[in-house]
Amino acid sequence: MQAFAGTLPATGAPPAAVAKVLGLFDQLRAAQEQDAHGNRQRVSFRISEAEINDYMRYSLHARPRPGMDSMTIKIFPFNYISTFTVVDFDALERWRPGTVPVLLRPVLNGRKSIWVDFRIHAQDSRVSFSVEKAYYQNIWLPAFFVNKAIEIVAARQPEKYDTSKPVPIPFGLRQLWTSKQLLQGQN
Repeated sequence: MQAFAGTLPATGAPPAAVAKVLGLFDQLRAAQEQDAHGNRQRVSFRISEAEINDYMRYSLHARPRPGMDSMTIKIFPFNYISTFTVVDFDALERWRPGTVPVLLRPVLNGRKSIWVDFRIHAQDSRVSFSVEKAYYQNIWLPAFFVNKAIEIVAARQPEKYDTSKPVPIPFGLRQLWTSKQLLQGQN
């Protein structure tokens, strides 16, 4: 969530979902500040996949991210998330030559849409993931390659994420989980 967090530049009236997500970020920041002063405030939330997609679309338009043009998600129970992401494979190869396997280079170049399903694992205020399956069109992509591509793109973000190990969940959140079309969490 932090990859898309923060105040966004004004580009017209944001959709209601964007206001909801930004309001949640503000509420979580305030609770985290209160917690630092020994005043624990409980915050629980439920955000629909439609709200997340609206927020990400707006956020990526307002603040583009290196190596990633767009992302759409589907949320399933038991911490299963499916993504459809447009990735700049030329940038990926510039950043770390040899990342794209030789057999995939003829098709994975330029900006391409890939489908990646993964399972999140949230524990002790940290989140990690495991790639369940990935495809470009009907071509299966090896999990080791997808993990490496995610790691490289994440490291290029302003937040400098290291996805090779569990990432701290932002805003003092302690738990995240999914149910049908919902992401839920609490601090």
